[in-house]
Amino acid sequence: MRPVDYQIHDLAELAGISTRTLRYYDSIGLLKPVRVDANGYRMYGGAEVDRLQSILFYRELGMPLEQIKEILASATYDQHVALHGHLDQLREKKDRLEQLIQTVEKSIAAMKGEITMSDKEKFEGLKRKLVQENEEKYGEEVRMKYGDQTVNDSNSQLMGLSPEKFARVTELSERINTLLAQAVLTGNPADPAAQEACALHREWLGFFWKSYSKEAHKGLAQMYVEDERFREYYDAIGEGCAEYFRDALLIFCG
Repeated sequence: MRPVDYQIHDLAELAGISTRTLRYYDSIGLLKPVRVDANGYRMYGGAEVDRLQSILFYRELGMPLEQIKEILASATYDQHVALHGHLDQLREKKDRLEQLIQTVEKSIAAMKGEITMSDKEKFEGLKRKLVQENEEKYGEEVRMKYGDQTVNDSNSQLMGLSPEKFARVTELSERINTLLAQAVLTGNPADPAAQEACALHREWLGFFWKSYSKEAHKGLAQMYVEDERFREYYDAIGEGCAEYFRDALLIFCG
């Protein structure tokens, strides 16, 4: 039998998250403790453990916290049904990983001379995985901002990239992140390294957008700050990097 109550640090350790995350969930009303003891410790019971499991499942699928909160607060929410939904989505992820594994296995066999593999086949699995991951993490927000047609066109452009262009996309992503990690330490968004990162970001967008505009670029920069998932991605590069990159892009776009 599991304990009736967990202190906040015990639940954080059990779930593999930080106590700071649990405090944040409390502050936004997503996961409240069952009680707060006289010593100030937040205490969590079995119902809170189950709710946290659901939250983390949804987070794993790339869902924003506000949407998770709405789902869990819904009168029609059924954890049993939700778990079946999680299972279906995890199976889809498994299928994508299997496809990637097959691509790697075929690449190894081709290197051994056992089979012939076209250049297109070498990158097909990687590109498809990238498209599907982007849809899971950012699809809803981006589609709301730019429309289905724009996103569909972007996905089509990515899938149609030649091996050389796909390699350039990967190279650009890595270089941008390296430059940002250096530049954010200066605190100056006009720093040459930051502006070089912006120029490379402009080139990177060219592989996804049919047409470029500075206004759209600035809108995307703002989304990097406002959308939690984008913010998490860039803040993982360096503290405050999402806002820093936004400011640098605003300078770049004039």
